[in-house]
Amino acid sequence: MPEEQNSLLHPDEDDMPETAQPEKGAPAPTLHSQRHQKLVCTYPAQRRMLLKLGCSFFLFGLINNVLYVIILSAALDLVPPATPKGIIAFCNIAPALVAKVGWPYVLKGRIRYTRRLVGCCALSAFGMLVVAFFDTLFMRLLGIGLASFSSGLGELTFLQLSTTYSPPSVAGHSVGYFSSGTGAAGLVGAFLWWEVRGLGVRVGVGLSSVMPLIIPLTYFFLLPQPADFLGTEDHASTTPYTPLATGDEDLAGEEEGSIRAPAKHAVYLTASDKWRLVRPMLFRYMLPLFCVYLFEYTINQGIAPTLLYPVPPTSSFLSKIIHSIRDYYPLWQLVYQTTVFLSRSSISIGIPPLPARLLSLPAMIQFGIFLTLAFESALGIFPADADEAWSIVLVFLLISLEGICGGSAYVNVFYRINQDPPSPETAHDAERTRQEREFKIGSVGFADSSGILFASLFAVPMEVALCRQQVSRGKLLCKGL
Repeated sequence: MPEEQNSLLHPDEDDMPETAQPEKGAPAPTLHSQRHQKLVCTYPAQRRMLLKLGCSFFLFGLINNVLYVIILSAALDLVPPATPKGIIAFCNIAPALVAKVGWPYVLKGRIRYTRRLVGCCALSAFGMLVVAFFDTLFMRLLGIGLASFSSGLGELTFLQLSTTYSPPSVAGHSVGYFSSGTGAAGLVGAFLWWEVRGLGVRVGVGLSSVMPLIIPLTYFFLLPQPADFLGTEDHASTTPYTPLATGDEDLAGEEEGSIRAPAKHAVYLTASDKWRLVRPMLFRYMLPLFCVYLFEYTINQGIAPTLLYPVPPTSSFLSKIIHSIRDYYPLWQLVYQTTVFLSRSSISIGIPPLPARLLSLPAMIQFGIFLTLAFESALGIFPADADEAWSIVLVFLLISLEGICGGSAYVNVFYRINQDPPSPETAHDAERTRQEREFKIGSVGFADSSGILFASLFAVPMEVALCRQQVSRGKLLCKGL
């Protein structure tokens, strides 16, 4: 790898800005010198760097998640008609869950971001090529699994990468734009497959295998260095900058390829260290995120397919959108994906984050939406009229609120984790503090994936039970799909 590219996120001391380089053995910067550093970084320069950082993380979120959406959108075309489509959803999430549990909890030491991201890019492209060029069910499921594993590991890695930026406001900026990119992936992925599906699975999926190449290009040529943000307004209140390490298990104390790097003591988090960090996050962050996604995906996969109504009359405005009962489910998914994108973009467009004490609120609202839509599907509790327009409008509003709750929970949980102060007992150790921040944000990722996985298991019997209940009260629309 060229030296300039390798130093992008692993700056050597000679490459760092002069104002950020105290001489070895020099005293800590005074208040006057800190103010001087802030003046060196002009406001236009800060804005340009923040724009590049935001664009980079937006692209990371978009490209990392868009293949997941393309696979789900192409499910009908990827498996034989007699094969349950739920197997696609399972293979599209289970490997990602394995990656999110395995990497932060099992591996220890420093993170090699360059190796990880290049590996994720190669694995995603290879998985999509397997899906494209093999016709057997086993090989296609294998390709989906490879792409899913890469997506899960990529999401984990980008969230951990955001913690390497200081001050916390810059780290939060990264998370906000990454979240916005993951929300945009739902709309972009569905639109892309709609456009290329006419070319067939081989060409359509094969073309999508090129998209992961955007990640390393962004990483090497657009993403700013963490050192570029030294000396910004609130940097004085954060831990000192430590050059990013290059190895997951490089405990010898030197950065790879750097002769002049100072020796560091061996640091890695033990199992007891990780449990100490995870325990306070179980109820504060993980449980709300798990519940939101459990209810959200059970609604999407188990209840939404049964929210069917007669086709509106031609005199109705709804008739311009809904032409047959098969149009209802794609409509609900479009509404959901749009509101998820808007809510995941809330922080990046300037909406204040939720207070920490209200992080469980989206899960509570989501549970209410889940119960309401389940009762509407089973019993028809919404006002009935000739064309059931009010029922359609109420379902539209509830699914919009569902998407807002899901996107809001995601972006606010990861934003709040990124703002957590370091542990008092380890705040003096910059290397341990950095590893703890990376582990904390990475350890929470399995909560949303496990919620989706459990929802995929609950959704199939729920859809069958709701359809059976509708038939028992004389509503036969679900049998006509």
